[in-house]
Amino acid sequence: MRIALAGNPNSGKTTLYNALTGKMEHVGNWAGVTVDQKEAKLRSSLNPSGLELIVIDLPGAYSMSPYTNEESITQDYILNANIDVIINVVDSTNLSRSLFFTTQLLELGMPVVVALNKSDLTRQKGNEINIAKLSELLDHPVIEISAVHDHEQILKTLIEKALIEQPHSHQYHCGIHRPGLGHGHGRHHRRGRGGHPQKAFQDRQRFNFVQSVVDQVEVRKVSSTHLTIHDRWDRVIANKYFGIPIFIFVIYLVFSLSQAWIGPVVADVLSGWINSFSQTVDSLMGTSVNPVLRSILLDGIIGGVGAVIGFLPLIMVLFFCLSLLEDCGYMARVAVIMDPFLKKVGLSGRSIIPMVIGTGCAIPGIMATRTIKSERQRRTTAMLTPFMPCGAKLPIIALFSGIFSGGNAWIGTSMYFMGIVIIILGALIIRAITGDQSRSFFIIELPEYRFPNLKRAVFSMFDRAKEFIIKAGTIILVCNVIVNIMQTFTWNLQIAATVEESILAGVASPIALLFVPLGFGLWQFSAATITGFIAKENVVGTLAVSFAITSFMNVDGATLPGGASSIAEVMGITSVAAMAYMVFNLFSPPCIAALGAMKAELKSTRWFVGAILFELGMGYVVAFMVYQGGTLLTTGALGAGFIPGLIAVMAMIGTVAYLIQRQKNKKRQIEPGVAA
Repeated sequence: MRIALAGNPNSGKTTLYNALTGKMEHVGNWAGVTVDQKEAKLRSSLNPSGLELIVIDLPGAYSMSPYTNEESITQDYILNANIDVIINVVDSTNLSRSLFFTTQLLELGMPVVVALNKSDLTRQKGNEINIAKLSELLDHPVIEISAVHDHEQILKTLIEKALIEQPHSHQYHCGIHRPGLGHGHGRHHRRGRGGHPQKAFQDRQRFNFVQSVVDQVEVRKVSSTHLTIHDRWDRVIANKYFGIPIFIFVIYLVFSLSQAWIGPVVADVLSGWINSFSQTVDSLMGTSVNPVLRSILLDGIIGGVGAVIGFLPLIMVLFFCLSLLEDCGYMARVAVIMDPFLKKVGLSGRSIIPMVIGTGCAIPGIMATRTIKSERQRRTTAMLTPFMPCGAKLPIIALFSGIFSGGNAWIGTSMYFMGIVIIILGALIIRAITGDQSRSFFIIELPEYRFPNLKRAVFSMFDRAKEFIIKAGTIILVCNVIVNIMQTFTWNLQIAATVEESILAGVASPIALLFVPLGFGLWQFSAATITGFIAKENVVGTLAVSFAITSFMNVDGATLPGGASSIAEVMGITSVAAMAYMVFNLFSPPCIAALGAMKAELKSTRWFVGAILFELGMGYVVAFMVYQGGTLLTTGALGAGFIPGLIAVMAMIGTVAYLIQRQKNKKRQIEPGVAA
């Protein structure tokens, strides 16, 4: 039996889905987090029958007449999939808006149970809803729930009602004649300006019916015309002058907690355990173990994987903080704050939603671009979302800010906002190349501020940690073993006398020449960059293997090769070059999995190839500017390879200028009246 959860965005569908299935799907306090249907088995403790009950979480929809891509997914699934019963999740704090979609679902003639969610918030406001009267008027069962706080018994009652309702099909209607589909839904109608006059008339009838129902069942204590405390907070937090400084402070606080205060303390303890484990394994092996096997085990597996795992506490703290920000309603305000800036470059505030989601992982961020209606804006956002530093890139930020900048939180904060600046600049360039001048209109529902759910934030944090550990134990482990083997043997499959004679050095050295103008023309760095395209965490692991560093956290002189006093000394690059290397890896193409998601969303080979070249060029140019400019400021002279690097950068800029001019010429040909 298949049970579909359907309702408006931000009504609590995914929260209810997690409660019913035991899953930990991403929950955001704004529209667009769920962009595709998800399904899982109902928890056995909530299943009163012997049936296999499958729960489906559908994207949020305001109407069965699709306006956005996610609404189209919901419409198609409800009309065409084999659904046995629909649980319509209704936001009880906004009953008049939610019931419009409810009446459309009821008219389909399918079994429907109305789950009146957020009942706790309704009671806190002093509002009352007559559940029995609402159920009578809708002629369908209505269950009052709170997906966040309810115990199993209430959720079990909801499922029991769904099972009882499933065999019955009510002939419900609200007095609206639907030509062609009876009481079903007109699938070919469009919303917005230029819509069908009959459709507009029917929508007005439906609104009037919904309002009459609300007037009979709801008693509101506070008039919506009065300013609430949430409105007053928004006047400061979402203010066009104060919003950006507050946003900067919030992100700085997040990175301070994760990289300077709580994260490093726990990471030092974890790294100490990893070091002790490595020493124990080394002593247990003794001198009889094959040197190659010893190197693979100690350097490739324990050293390489351990160097990545050492940053896990920093990542966990970051995800915990971001989860709190999403749950309390702040991130929806970020979209409002950024909308004026993004609109000027041809995007909208809706584009910031994939970018915020992308701070956890670029893949769901790229997939979230489906919520954007304009094809050009959707493709542009999919191209630019990976510029936001994701969780996989955090170890790179933590590594180089910790080694060369004392772990200052402003490094991570600056990388976050540098990503936003690069996105805005990139959007301007893409808009000029494509010649698209369409304007965007952004409407978002701002959820009320609320105290975040600490339990959900903790579970989300550990879920992210689990994913990180799985990746470290699979992809990163295999890559580090391969890197170690390539570093151990020569092309003749002999043990290399020096690492410079190894296969890895032979492969990476020619590529390293391209990075000389960026300040990191050593083969170890180019090798780490290459493996970073498989998974960005590999950058840290490969550097650990290549430089024979057991741990980047909790380091003392005895753990470093050659008796070096610091990791910076082992790596042999300046702090400016380290910053350039970090910037290049953050703002060059993402991992292979994210590229696959990007290709699927772009739906164009030309756009996909252009996206990869654009990201490579952007990473190279920014890293060149950071290294050469920083070297000039700190030493009074330009860095090595300035002339070749300048030629390469000018060639990239010239290519962009040519594409922009070509687009202008095409526009003149199409519009002869435009002056030359």
